[in-house]
Amino acid sequence: MTLSPPRELDDPGALAPATAGLQREIDDAAARGGGRVVVPAGVHRTGALRLRSRVELHLEAGAVLRFVPDPALYPVVQARWEGATGPVHSPCLYAHGEEDVAITGLGTIEGEGGPWWDRQREGTLEHPRPTLIGLHECRRVTLRDLTLRNSPAWTVHPALCQQVTISGLRILNPADSPNTDGINPESCRDVHISGCHIDVGDDCIAIKAGTEATAARVPCENITVTGCTMVHGHGGVVIGSEMAGGVRNVVISACVFQGTDRGIRVKTRRGRGGLIENLRVTGIVMDDVISPITVNSFYHCGPEGKTELVGDRSARPVGPDTPAIRGLHLAHLTATRVHASAGHLFGLPESPLEDLSIEDLSVSFAEDPRPGVPEMADGLVPVTREGLRLGGVRDALLSRVRVRGADGPPLRLEDCEGVVGEVTER
Repeated sequence: MTLSPPRELDDPGALAPATAGLQREIDDAAARGGGRVVVPAGVHRTGALRLRSRVELHLEAGAVLRFVPDPALYPVVQARWEGATGPVHSPCLYAHGEEDVAITGLGTIEGEGGPWWDRQREGTLEHPRPTLIGLHECRRVTLRDLTLRNSPAWTVHPALCQQVTISGLRILNPADSPNTDGINPESCRDVHISGCHIDVGDDCIAIKAGTEATAARVPCENITVTGCTMVHGHGGVVIGSEMAGGVRNVVISACVFQGTDRGIRVKTRRGRGGLIENLRVTGIVMDDVISPITVNSFYHCGPEGKTELVGDRSARPVGPDTPAIRGLHLAHLTATRVHASAGHLFGLPESPLEDLSIEDLSVSFAEDPRPGVPEMADGLVPVTREGLRLGGVRDALLSRVRVRGADGPPLRLEDCEGVVGEVTER
């Protein structure tokens, strides 16, 4: 069914005249057992919309779904945000407990994030900002071919979902926009991300599994990321830092990172718990990054990260809230114009990073590097042209790892055991 041109509500001065008509078409299609709702070319101003089972929302080329930044148009719902469930403003496009949900087409979804970002910086929001697309406890989700711009917060957030396919998206948020991550699957199973271009103000793709405040510890597992380009952002593909449920079985391949702060990035900390295992990365090209590979078990961002427990570099007792990382395998990576560090991979002294392999890694540094901190952890200082640095690592294999132009040794080991291989400067 094709939506008619936007009809005014009873109030001709309404800020979002398309909301009622769009929601009616979605609900009517669901009542008939499913179907396609087509948004034609033109600008359609709207508030939050609720997606339904077996309904495809299709934006034709030239269609712009423009979300008006008035908090009154985004009712408060109970949903996950940054690992915990609580009251948040409804996502712009929201589904909860639905099946066979699709958003497709060559149109644009415009989040009008600027006023939301200002309210966030000013601390005037009573509840967290809307995500642009929030999908919670859904099965068989498809997002395809859209342009997503200026999200109020995270752009695409599937949480506790199964069988999610995301392909061909263009995600564009300003580099200085707060917490506008690109795609953040959280505690999801069977997620496939391919052919996306992501240019955002935070992590481009972040795979998450809840925090210590999350009641149910649900893993994020069976995730593939392939054929994507990442521009700017704090990390290309990131694991964490919300990690309480664990992350396993992740494959990242054939991607290009341009100007991201870090490339492949794993971050967690004491108190959060969770097991990260079976992560394979292959065929990645990076340029103009602070550091191409980081594993940070001392991640200090947020109030909980400022405690002595998180920053302590001595061994602590192992318990259920001790994070663990094992089975990290990286191959065929090229990083050019690197600024700070060839790689910074650190496990905890009481819970080492185990079963690490790095094969065919080529790192060369920028001619005029910018000083940078390799990772967000206490005790680190800005550096330039630092070689590969491993700490708290057990059983690692380095093969054909080349670091050209380091200021100092190309490889540094701290509290490591069973590291086989070397790093050359050829």
